[in-house]
Amino acid sequence: MRYGMNLLLWTGELSDEMLPVLHMLKNLGYDGVEVPIFNLGLDYAKWGKRLDELGLARTAVTVRTADDNPISSEASVRAKGVELNKKTLDCCAAIGATTIVGPYHSALGHFSGKGRTPDEWKWGVDSMRQTAEHAGKVNVTLGVEPLNRFETYLLNTHADAARFCREVAHPRCRMMYDTFHSNIEEKSITEAIHSCADMLCHVHISENDRSTPGRGNVRWCENFEALHQIGYNGWMVVEAFGLALPELAAATKIWRRMFDSEEQLARDSLAFMKSQVAKRWCS
Repeated sequence: MRYGMNLLLWTGELSDEMLPVLHMLKNLGYDGVEVPIFNLGLDYAKWGKRLDELGLARTAVTVRTADDNPISSEASVRAKGVELNKKTLDCCAAIGATTIVGPYHSALGHFSGKGRTPDEWKWGVDSMRQTAEHAGKVNVTLGVEPLNRFETYLLNTHADAARFCREVAHPRCRMMYDTFHSNIEEKSITEAIHSCADMLCHVHISENDRSTPGRGNVRWCENFEALHQIGYNGWMVVEAFGLALPELAAATKIWRRMFDSEEQLARDSLAFMKSQVAKRWCS
């Protein structure tokens, strides 16, 4: 298993101010970090070298918005979404990120007022196939992320996300599993994980209140048991949010501080993941 930390707990963009955090995560024992890729003009190759020097591997995360929505009824908007997905993949290649996760299948926080239509599904599959073809060229794997109903409407369940990826039908198009979203949307955690086993490439470990994993109401035993049953042995990345980024706090609806410090959350999260894995994978 490889253990990572999503940097969105601190920042939406890499900068020199993050160097102490990166050193801290390495010293705690993390294998890598999940890098936000929102600013496509950043020197990601330089950051790739810095992270290599620190001994931190990389995955990445990004989103799409209403202005570049890959399932828009307007062809020009869909094309912009695909174009930005491709440019984000180029940034992934430059920094050495092996996987890109997040809701780049459709616009985050944008709603039509009804469920997805057959056309939106078709447009989404077509947009993602174009994205996957570019991912193959730059050797990055897509980890398509289903989100809960309050954040998106195209992909809410993991079974739907798996079906979506199967229809894209490209070896670089896979999906990720998220304990926070499944806690809201799935009737059975075990069935959800088994339903996407053939497509699964990445896991987010996230508590029901987005703070320290293991201290809330997520059904952790069921999650780890099911991941063990399917033989998962990839990245487990902590995804937690605080108040450091006002725009992100508004998007994730985080209004209060729910941990002692970011270092405490990172330290305790890693210990929690390792203890859960040791009970099952290493016994």
